[in-house]
Amino acid sequence: MSTFKRTDLREEYQRFLNKKLLFFLVLIIGTIFLACISVSQGSAGLSIKEVCMAILARFLPDYFTSTRFADNIVWSLRLNRILMGIVAGMGLSIAGATMQGILKNPLASEFTLGMDSAACLGASLAIVLGAGFAGGEYLIIGNAFVFTLIASFTVYGLARYKGITPETLILAGIAITYLFSAMTTFLQYMGRVEELHDVVFWMMGSLDGATWERIGLITAILVLCLPYLVIKSWDINAIGAGDETAKSLGVDVERTRVTSMMLASLITASIICFTGTIGFVGLVGPHITRMVIGGDHRFLLPGSALTGAAILLGADTLARTVLAPVILPVGVMTSFLGVPFFIYLFMRRRRAFW
Repeated sequence: MSTFKRTDLREEYQRFLNKKLLFFLVLIIGTIFLACISVSQGSAGLSIKEVCMAILARFLPDYFTSTRFADNIVWSLRLNRILMGIVAGMGLSIAGATMQGILKNPLASEFTLGMDSAACLGASLAIVLGAGFAGGEYLIIGNAFVFTLIASFTVYGLARYKGITPETLILAGIAITYLFSAMTTFLQYMGRVEELHDVVFWMMGSLDGATWERIGLITAILVLCLPYLVIKSWDINAIGAGDETAKSLGVDVERTRVTSMMLASLITASIICFTGTIGFVGLVGPHITRMVIGGDHRFLLPGSALTGAAILLGADTLARTVLAPVILPVGVMTSFLGVPFFIYLFMRRRRAFW
């Protein structure tokens, strides 16, 4: 009997793994297919064949040829933007899943801890007052990055003063959000019309500033941060069962929570300083993944990365094509797409998923 039970358990665990691997495979294939479609769409239309030839000709010039027009469109205008959407979506969704796990709060995201409002304040200071931590083209980027990290350390400091718990982190984040939002609103009130327009446009989020160097920087930060978060996924799972339970299992709850939050903050800062505030990806991506494959962070973190990449890439593709040649802000499109889909999944599911 015990042999049969062990066999049944192995088969059940294999089905458990197969479901998750199938989900990953579908997302990977879907994202690649969506990327190919996205490269071909725009004010200057290209066929899938022309896109593939332009990419292959860059790496295998002896076997494939491409026109200069297609090569410039693919490599100079679209492919870098698409890859930026993929890595930015991955990073925002990973950060959201991490924050939700360590805070045990389904509403946790970069908005919850004041990161987005801090980035907006930094960008507003650069645009309206010309003040910042860098110069030239890096003025807005540097301000947004530094202020995002300032918000994270301020939230950590306030929470540590009262004792680091999920509740104190969230309350500190809300306080920082209101403070920085009020300061941003004051700067908008004081700025000229042109400056106000620039601030509002930055706050909507955009992938227009995508470059290969920025993609490489974000990718490097993801490569450095994600392995640690995956290694700590067991600890994050234990924290989800309660701090006392996690401590009884030997988890250093405070260190895991603080380190994970700082890494999530670093990922978020490295993205939104280049793209502006792109909402909803860090919130809905982890939830969609959790609904499909469960809340085990060993699989939830990489699954959320793939889901976030697909969401942001799809949103940017529609933003570029729905009113072409006008390009809509991608942050607006993520909300238009994400909210109805998220509500649909939420209404379909009749049991708790957190």
